[in-house]
Amino acid sequence: MNICIFGAGAIGCWLGAKLKRAGQEPTLIARGAHLQALKTKGLHITEAGEDEILPVRACDANDELPQFDTVIVTLKAHSMSSAVPSLTRLLNNESSVLFAVNGVPWWFNYGLKVSKFQETISSVDPHGDIWSEIGPERALGCVLYPAAELVEPGKVVHISGTRISLGEPIGGSSKRVEDLASLLNDAGCRASVRRDIRNEIWIKLWGNVAFNPMSVLTGATLDRMATEPGTRAIAYQLMQETQRIGEVFGARFGMTIEKRLDGAASVGAHKTSMLQDYLNGKPLETAAMLDAVLELAERASVEAPTIRMVQRLLNMKLASEGRLGEING
Repeated sequence: MNICIFGAGAIGCWLGAKLKRAGQEPTLIARGAHLQALKTKGLHITEAGEDEILPVRACDANDELPQFDTVIVTLKAHSMSSAVPSLTRLLNNESSVLFAVNGVPWWFNYGLKVSKFQETISSVDPHGDIWSEIGPERALGCVLYPAAELVEPGKVVHISGTRISLGEPIGGSSKRVEDLASLLNDAGCRASVRRDIRNEIWIKLWGNVAFNPMSVLTGATLDRMATEPGTRAIAYQLMQETQRIGEVFGARFGMTIEKRLDGAASVGAHKTSMLQDYLNGKPLETAAMLDAVLELAERASVEAPTIRMVQRLLNMKLASEGRLGEING
């Protein structure tokens, strides 16, 4: 399979390393100092306590490139729209695009049977460019659970996890998603095909909405937010509202909120990805994790006052620091 990993940061490089070891030759699309390090020194990957340097095919998005059977997009959601022209050059009529992106995906409404939901989601696809240029029929859904960190250009440390869920946006299964899952499993990932990938997206959003924005507001790690009475109560309300929204779209939440909160506490002193981005001066993924959830809440006529309050508080905090423009790039 001819594979490209577009936006090869920490997770993208980790996936690239897994595929490379399994005999594939993925093309990694990166930029800046990270791209130069990959080209000149190779990919330095640390996994299970072992260091390895792998020669990889690394390119800039503007290089002359072939079209690919499969493109795995590991960009942050807020970078998607600007990447559309570069992405479309890599695709032919048969190409599949796996969107390994956090939050509500741009293709979310594709295949939904309720007519009023057959629209693009402006929070994550403001002008409908991704929908019209990439096309939802090319998309494959994905929920990523591994954690990895780009510690310096060209150097990635795998922290935990190999679980990856894949699925067709229209539901069910297909040869293309089964083939990709098989390829990832052969590469040492724990990949599975979900007949309803949206449900798993909602399960992950359940925790993202509850903890990511609040971690920026408080500076707290998961264990503190999930155990201190005040923040735990707010997280409970955020999860309750997220669940009500998700259930309108058919999501099934297989555990109680209390149990989910206890699970977050057990992770320990972990900084959420949004808090890490905030501390590193990077754009925050609020469009996909907050704005899009609120957009879906409005379409579903579900009240979400706590989510909206947290969204406004986060905007106020960043505005007071002169960083409001960092939201979503």
